[in-house]
Amino acid sequence: MSVRELVVLGTASQVPTRHRNHNGYLLRWDGEGILFDPGEGTQRQMLRAGVSAHDIDRICVTHFHGDHSLGLAGVIQRINLDEVPHPVVAHYPASGQRFFDRLRYATAYRETVPLVETPVAADGVLARAGAYTLEAYRLSHPVESYGYRLVEPDGRRILPERLAAHGIKGPDVGRLQRDGAFGGVTLDDVSEVRRGQRFAFVMDTRLCDGVHALAEGCDMLVIESTFLDEDVRLATEHGHLTAGQAGRAAHEAGVRHLVLTHFSQRYTDAADTFERQARAAGFEGEMTVARDLWRIPVPKRS
Repeated sequence: MSVRELVVLGTASQVPTRHRNHNGYLLRWDGEGILFDPGEGTQRQMLRAGVSAHDIDRICVTHFHGDHSLGLAGVIQRINLDEVPHPVVAHYPASGQRFFDRLRYATAYRETVPLVETPVAADGVLARAGAYTLEAYRLSHPVESYGYRLVEPDGRRILPERLAAHGIKGPDVGRLQRDGAFGGVTLDDVSEVRRGQRFAFVMDTRLCDGVHALAEGCDMLVIESTFLDEDVRLATEHGHLTAGQAGRAAHEAGVRHLVLTHFSQRYTDAADTFERQARAAGFEGEMTVARDLWRIPVPKRS
């Protein structure tokens, strides 16, 4: 049975707190695992969350500030220590190649697993896997930063009542699906488009075109909301979003499930306030104010 869920490994911005680790998020997408922004302490959080190095097929780093990347060294070495039996692909801003190299080779270890480096240098498609297309879009932050977006290809949903109306049954159904037509009846006559699911990961950024492109039509949007609305000046100055800005962007994009994360240590026990401000900005869908070690399922198809 396929599983699509977000495993939250850390939710703090800049510095960890007693209750929040640095960033880290594993997206389980059917049989594949995509690790986003492994900050310091990610390897231990993986242990606590029941995530192993074998679960990682792809690593996506938005930018090279420490709270989003210092865990790379430990994660990469753990992948090799555990002799993960498949190659792991790594995406990160091409302008940060020197930082990636330093983290990859921070200490001595034996490389046993192919790590395929695929830096990001422009907006667009990064990879086409069997179950999704991976895209990246530039964000607005003091250092070069990219957000990531998974788009599942659209499929077709067979409608039994239409099959019955055309008298198609048994092996003929398979022939129609395989060939696109049977006995003068086309696949379009007996089916409808099943829209593929969409997931986006948006970290440190001001509001910009990239935020809107990433969020558009997503079933799940994981987005930073470092500040509350009353601190919007600080958010803009430091290249971040407020809860209200994140909620408004999700509302305008038609997001189904909004996951707020990457919270400043200046706020304690403010989950209700983050949600209230995102709601006040117009978002009416499902919302989660993330906490470490939570598992959040991607919404089922509409």
